[in-house]
Amino acid sequence: MSKNNKSIDLLIIKPGNPKKIYGKLSTLFSAIEPPVWGGMIAEFIRKKGFTVKILDMEVEGLEVDEFADKIIKLNPILVAITVMGANPSASSTPLMPITTELLRFIKSKNAKIKTILTGIHPSALPEQTLKETKTDFIAVGEPFYTIFHLLKTLKAKRKINNYLIQGLCYLSQGKAVINGWGEIIVNPKELPSIPWDIIPPTKYRSHNWQCLWNLKERTPYAVSYTSLGCPYNCSYCNIHTLYNGKPLIRFRDPEDIVKEIDFLVKNYKVKTIKFLDELFAINEERVGKICDLLAQRNYDLNIWVYGRINTVNEKMLQKMKKAGIKWIAYGIESANELVRKKVDKFGFGIEDIKRVIKMTQDAGIYVMGNFIFGLPDDNLETMQETLHLAEELNCEYVNFYCAMAYPGSRLYNEAIEKEWELPKSWLGYA
Repeated sequence: MSKNNKSIDLLIIKPGNPKKIYGKLSTLFSAIEPPVWGGMIAEFIRKKGFTVKILDMEVEGLEVDEFADKIIKLNPILVAITVMGANPSASSTPLMPITTELLRFIKSKNAKIKTILTGIHPSALPEQTLKETKTDFIAVGEPFYTIFHLLKTLKAKRKINNYLIQGLCYLSQGKAVINGWGEIIVNPKELPSIPWDIIPPTKYRSHNWQCLWNLKERTPYAVSYTSLGCPYNCSYCNIHTLYNGKPLIRFRDPEDIVKEIDFLVKNYKVKTIKFLDELFAINEERVGKICDLLAQRNYDLNIWVYGRINTVNEKMLQKMKKAGIKWIAYGIESANELVRKKVDKFGFGIEDIKRVIKMTQDAGIYVMGNFIFGLPDDNLETMQETLHLAEELNCEYVNFYCAMAYPGSRLYNEAIEKEWELPKSWLGYA
């Protein structure tokens, strides 16, 4: 074997099919998001001494069979496909058709290559996903240690069924073996950073609304995170399936976060950034420290984050503005308090919503308002209330979503139990 074809230990794949998910919007409006979860896995694994490479289907722009050829030529010991997109709680399931097609091509070209799927959908439906996709393994929940122990076992050419690898799922004689949830990283200092040396921000772009005043700033574009998880438990959200099925949040060190921003600005001249946290604006002291460190640098950044109506205050917003946070996305969901309570979105009322949106705009920060139509207990009257509220709030940008029962959410379990009609294909969840 020539040096050019030398086997690598782990090949991480970010699957993507934006044309089918977003249609014509994919050419100009939608973002091309860096593979954050793939990056975190890569950094964690290479720090353990393994060789790692990342391939991004969306960036490569190849047909599925051509992309599979590229994977085969790299001759990896293990291929890890991260079934996750920009919005983890909504993006995993729609990626299943392209993931299944890719696996079919990989296995048809080289059946010996071992594959593992990670992400919310595979974690929520491991047995079904094993049978539908023909993948060798699934990492249930947080995948870092599961992939590490699997890779170590495969490289040593040991039999998998002789070892209990936490979080690993596979078929044995036609039956699913599920070894519980993946081991969680408990110490926040061990949370991996994103290896921008192998994910150049110059290959990615933000959504157009983030840079409406200067579309040239859409690229270079980076996505980072300051925390993993969420302490809340909204019934339509499935984010907890990435961890141990329960509310959980861990915070990265503010100094480490800002060092990453320093690297991006100095090496790639990045100005446009998204913090991927399910909820960035949650702890005033911590948010203040991150924002103070960024404000001192005066980078003139354009950052967008997620907030919650009952976790922000005026002081926090002012610090966020000085740090370069130009957008906050609020999950307002419904104008009707009973509808929100039904899905466990509580802790604030209609007047709180109006006050916080105005307070955010007064601080000079743009608002992305997220609204959901068709939640349990919604009817034409309550949905009209929501539309009227959206009009009154006059956010700088809005997302109007249809309620979707994503696998891994309590709403999905309720839909199955009550035999509600669901999309007939995984792509229908887009």
